[in-house]
Order: sequence, then structure tokens, then C-alpha cells
Amino acid sequence: MRDAQQILAEAKVIAVVGAARDPGKAAHRVPLQIQRYGWRIIPVNPYADELFGERVYRSLADIPHPVDLVDIFRPARDAVDVVRSAIAIGAPAVWLQLGIVSAEARQLAEQAGIDYVEDRCLLIERAAGNLSPRT
Repeated sequence: MRDAQQILAEAKVIAVVGAARDPGKAAHRVPLQIQRYGWRIIPVNPYADELFGERVYRSLADIPHPVDLVDIFRPARDAVDVVRSAIAIGAPAVWLQLGIVSAEARQLAEQAGIDYVEDRCLLIERAAGNLSPRT
């Protein structure tokens, strides 16, 4: 399994489940900053049409192209269903943001053989490794 910085460095397209419309929320600020560093962000939110200049999808299953990483900005109780959806679309990795931990989601990801990170922030990891997406 890859470590957090390797997962982020090797990702180009990141689906963000729970991307927020409210600029005051981390679920808006973090994906926006990650996008500014060069990653393509695909927002997933059932209540928005466009975020970060990208079309918003209602669910992971609605995204018509592959994603390299599914980033989860949802409560821990929702993580299991999101991980199931990530597995179903063939995502190679899932990432639960800072403060989100789920033993069941971890177990599902491990059983499916996909990379799993929890309780870590994309932006902090990007800064710690001075990362940008590999071209």
C-alpha cells in the first residue's frame, strides 16, 4: 500500500465527496487550494451544480470518467457508504479528511485492495511534501 504523500503525488483527478458551497468551510477551502496547486477536483454534492469552476456530480457513480482518489468530507458514519461507492467505480484510493475515522471503512478498503488514508488533510500533506500532481 502507498503512503499518504505517495497517493496524493500520484493522483491527478480527485473526487471530493461532500465538497461545500460555503467558502468558510474546510470542505470548500481545501479542495479549492488543492485545485490551485494543479490537481483536477471533481466535486460531489447533491445540492450544488458548479463548484471550483467544475460541474458538480450528485454521486460518485455519476462521474463519467475515472478518478485517482476519492476524498471524503463527510461524517464518519457516512464513510462506509462512500468507500463502497469508491470501490464500485474502481477508484484506487480513498482519503478521509482530518477528524474522520472509520474502522469499517478501512476494513472495506483493505478487503478491496485499495489505498486508504484517514484523519489526514490533503492540504497539510501537500505542504509537508511540497507536492504537486505528477504529469
